[in-house]
Amino acid sequence: MPPRKTAAGQGELPGISTMADLKEILWKAADKLRGSMDAGQYKDFVLGLVFLKYVSDAFEERREQIRQELINEGVPESRHAGFLDDPDEYEREGIFWVPEGGRWADLAAQAKSGAIGELIDAAMDAIMKTNPSLTGVLPKLFNRDNVDQRRLSELVDLISDARFSGHEGKSARDVLGEVYEYFLEKFARAEGKRGGEFYTPASVVRILVEILEPYKGRVYDPCCGSGGMFVQAEKFVLSHRGRRDDIAVYGQEANERTWRLAKMNLSIHGISGDLSTLWADTFYEDKHPDIKADYVMANPPFNMSDWYRKTDDPRWRFGTPPAGNANFAWIQHIISKLGTRGSAGVVMANGSMSSKQSGEGEIRTALVEADLVACMVSLPPQLFRTTQIPACLWFFAKDKSSRGGHTDRQGQVLFIDARNMGTMVDRTERVLTVDDAAKIADAYHAWRGTASARDAGLAYADEPGFCYSANQDEIRTHDHVLSPGRYVGAPEDDVSDDEPIAEKIDRLAKDLFIHFDESARLEQIVRTQLERIDA
Repeated sequence: MPPRKTAAGQGELPGISTMADLKEILWKAADKLRGSMDAGQYKDFVLGLVFLKYVSDAFEERREQIRQELINEGVPESRHAGFLDDPDEYEREGIFWVPEGGRWADLAAQAKSGAIGELIDAAMDAIMKTNPSLTGVLPKLFNRDNVDQRRLSELVDLISDARFSGHEGKSARDVLGEVYEYFLEKFARAEGKRGGEFYTPASVVRILVEILEPYKGRVYDPCCGSGGMFVQAEKFVLSHRGRRDDIAVYGQEANERTWRLAKMNLSIHGISGDLSTLWADTFYEDKHPDIKADYVMANPPFNMSDWYRKTDDPRWRFGTPPAGNANFAWIQHIISKLGTRGSAGVVMANGSMSSKQSGEGEIRTALVEADLVACMVSLPPQLFRTTQIPACLWFFAKDKSSRGGHTDRQGQVLFIDARNMGTMVDRTERVLTVDDAAKIADAYHAWRGTASARDAGLAYADEPGFCYSANQDEIRTHDHVLSPGRYVGAPEDDVSDDEPIAEKIDRLAKDLFIHFDESARLEQIVRTQLERIDA
């Protein structure tokens, strides 16, 4: 494809022939606008602008559909305006009404006027006023002194050229959804530790979703970040021939900017979730006090020490969490939200599997003895670019009986050791592949005897070094420590004596790397404790 000019005819751009091209070109262009903005403001700025383009493209796409429907029905052109300008015709299709003056074509036509920032702020305001679900969500920061208006106009030109509807046969919503998720990931990487507040690696979310299988029902996340858990749940439903309204989404987020990102993310994906009308701290002000969810998916902040705590909170059924660590506060809050047959998947720091400090061991014991823990998964290092703390997955089930065709797993826990899985995508980051996620999920479903396992002909068997099903008596002998490595044992040694030397070196180096990573983690824990003592 030959180079194309921007909408305003300024310069030439490489042809946008693939989704990868589209994402990368938009990111590089947006990156020029950093200026003097802080990282959080810059994120709001770029994602807000992309969202504005999306709602306009989706609006125009729907407008053309209405026009074609009227023509096909033989409606005289003189009567078209009444239908084309009826907000209800858009709202019932999940499309936001975009008033005149706020449409992207109007903005693109005035990109070089010198007042583009003022016009964009006005467009954001107009869209929020005409769409109550977006009230207080869209950013209005484009006309500030620290925004380079010349570069902003260039970015508007570029985004005008990158039309989001009809790209690679996808709708505007699908294309923009992919771009939005791509940008969230890029921002999370750029912001380092702060990025973990709003983004969970997609491969980790995939495991949560594939194990829980949220086909239908209420899905809840008490610390929803930018809404990635909900988006993946929706994709799961649609990939299994379900409909968007098969699941009802409920969430809460304490950070104002992140809450706005989540609201936009859900809107882009056509998910009408209830994230409350405002951001709020889940421990201080539960925005969904009466929810009983079928599925809970969450990635709470690891080892959070500064949190609102009441010792008489009714959620602490299994023991009062320590003031210095909210891990078991999150776990107990999540369990309190599960319905009669609800299940949950939670990302936690590894310490939660073995810690005995400040009553955490007693809480973990109570959870096991109540038969709520269904599965534990230890994850490989370097999955989370935003933290070096090793992580694991806890899966809870309110009902592990044989009802619904499932295998009866009462009094048992499945342990999966995935520490050796994953692929390094660069020097510092690892991802779990689709096959990795499938292997973990298949082991769980075979163990549980779910319909998907039966359809796939899967039968469970312990696999040394990977998975093991333990009963409560065995867990008691380990003092209720839930680290999978204690249970799965060593993998069967299938490496022959004539293993090529290069492969043997690579294998041993990999094992040594994991050992050093664990040693570094333990050293950091010791240093932290010493610093607390010195203080």
